[in-house]
Order: sequence, then structure tokens, then C-alpha cells
Amino acid sequence: MLKIDAHQHFWKFHPVKDAWITEDMGVLRQDFLPEHLLPLLRQNGMDGCVAVQADQSEAENDFLLGLAAKHDFIKGVVGWVDLQADNVAERLDYYSQFKKIKGFRHILQDAANRALMLQPGFKRGISLLDKYRFTYDILVYPDQLSFAAELAKLFPNQRFVLDHIGKPYIKDDEITRWAADIKQLAACENVWCKVSGLVTEASWKTWHQDTFIPYLDVIVESFGMDRLMFGSDWPVCKVAADYHQVKAIVDSYLQQFSVNEQQKLFGGNAIEFYTL
Repeated sequence: MLKIDAHQHFWKFHPVKDAWITEDMGVLRQDFLPEHLLPLLRQNGMDGCVAVQADQSEAENDFLLGLAAKHDFIKGVVGWVDLQADNVAERLDYYSQFKKIKGFRHILQDAANRALMLQPGFKRGISLLDKYRFTYDILVYPDQLSFAAELAKLFPNQRFVLDHIGKPYIKDDEITRWAADIKQLAACENVWCKVSGLVTEASWKTWHQDTFIPYLDVIVESFGMDRLMFGSDWPVCKVAADYHQVKAIVDSYLQQFSVNEQQKLFGGNAIEFYTL
């Protein structure tokens, strides 16, 4: 079974377009392209990846699709469309011709309206995705998890995946409210979860393996081993850890599980979810 990194990014750094990369994230202020990732995948026994949008524009789709056309190890692309646009149906129909576009994402974590995903226009866009078998990546902070659960309940046939386990406040050692909301979201069987983005939510310089065990326990108990998938969040992870360290966190935790369960989390579930 192929081993898949279900969440990583590419970009050609531009200080305006990538203004979200602040000074304390200086290591990210450079280009990150397939030729930089491929050696890391090989060194860590990974066979392919899913490239996820980092810029909210259709130009980003063109960029990622262009890379995917040249590099077979990029098995899928999660792009961006304006789900609230009047012509969203036309845009989805257009993207349905590209086999490597698997779904879409909006950076909801930065929305001024924390419940943007429940606005009529946004819900209308979501309602159109399943017609084309497109997935939707949920990128939120913990204060939005209850809204995500409400969204998932409204569209039980839509496949959703939660990015970065919902970005718990690991560095502040907060878990109780997040855990309760995760369980509520995971009760929606159409929602999956990416085991990704852990190190960026922890203290970048002082995290250790045990830091993440309580959070991993929660998502495994909530989602089970059939709805979890590994993602490196490379290169964003580099603010706190290199690729090998990120994978080692999950490798170490998974030692208690069967080989079959490990294979699901490191590839099988991503292949099924994104139809890779």
C-alpha cells in the first residue's frame, strides 16, 4: 500500500502574497517546491503526497496543478474556489476536468465572522461539492469546531476532513473544551481528521514526544483508525521541526497499533478519502 503524506504545501515565496509568514517564521521565507520535498519523502519511506492550497486564489490552483502534472508523486491537489460566488457551480464544473483536483479549502481560521461556514452563501457552495465528488478540508481554530460540526450535520453526504486536528492550544496545555468539541465533530461519520500540524501548535522550541500523547489519544478515541490520515504540514512544520521529527512523533505513537492500522493512517485512509 502506498504511503501518503496527506497534507503539505508548495510556494514560490512572495512577501505580499505570503504576508501570513511573519518574521518569527523566517525559515519559511523562501521557495518550497517538489524538488525540495521529494528527497524528504524518500528518506522517510513516503510514496506520494497531497498538495494543499496556501493562497486563496484560482492562480494557486493553476500553480499546484502545473506541479502535479510534472511530478507523479503529487497524487492530489486541494485547491481553492470562492464558494460564495454566484458562478461557483461553473467553477466547480470547470475543475471537474482535472483528475488531480480532489477537493477545496477555505482558510476559515482567519475569518472575521467565526461562523462564516454557516452563512447561506457558503453553505450553498458546500452543497454543490458532492455532485463532483469533491472533498472539503476544514481549517479552523478550536473556537470554530462547534460550527464545523453543525456544517457537517447539514451535509451528511459531503466528505469533510479536519486539518491539523483542529489546532488545539497545545502550547497552553489546554485540552478539555477542544476534546469535547472534537468528539462532537467526530460523531459525524462524514468527517475525517488529519494527524498534522501538531508541532506548530506546541511550544516551538520545547516540545517533546509526550507533549502530543493526550491530544493523539483524543483523536484516536474520537475518530477511530479508519478516519485518520497522516500529514506533515511541510514546510510549515519547519518552524518547529523537520520532516523526520514530525513523522517520528506519529511513528512512535502508532507502535501500539497493528500493522494494518498503521498502514491505514499512513496511506490507506488518504487514498480512500481523496480517491487517489
